[in-house]
Amino acid sequence: MEWMLMPLKRYADFQGRSRRKEYWMFFLGYLIVTILLAVFGGIFGSTGDGASGLFLILFGIFVLAIFIPALAVQVRRFHDQDRSGWFVLLNFIPYVGGLIVLVFMVLEGTRGPNRFGPDPKDPYAVDDVADTFG
Repeated sequence: MEWMLMPLKRYADFQGRSRRKEYWMFFLGYLIVTILLAVFGGIFGSTGDGASGLFLILFGIFVLAIFIPALAVQVRRFHDQDRSGWFVLLNFIPYVGGLIVLVFMVLEGTRGPNRFGPDPKDPYAVDDVADTFG
């Protein structure tokens, strides 16, 4: 659960690196909430009392609230592979852009520090602040 919520804690943090686990657990959490909203919207929306509109509004609010963290974690995944965050724009290429980004999200990050920060998998990595004062 910690990995699912970590991108929400780093809401608009486009700096640094994120592991594959952080990205995919966040994606899984997003998928679970989306499915639950769709199921409840289907169940309660069939009553005809306007409940489907409520779930549609809730889904819209959820998507708007989650957009920035989803974008930020994707940028940090590209940073983990020592690529620019601008690679996110590949999503806008019709038909193949999403597939290209999917392949990049599956690839392992670079080992050791890169220009975007220390390796998030390395438990002994020191950041600049600890290195300065330690």
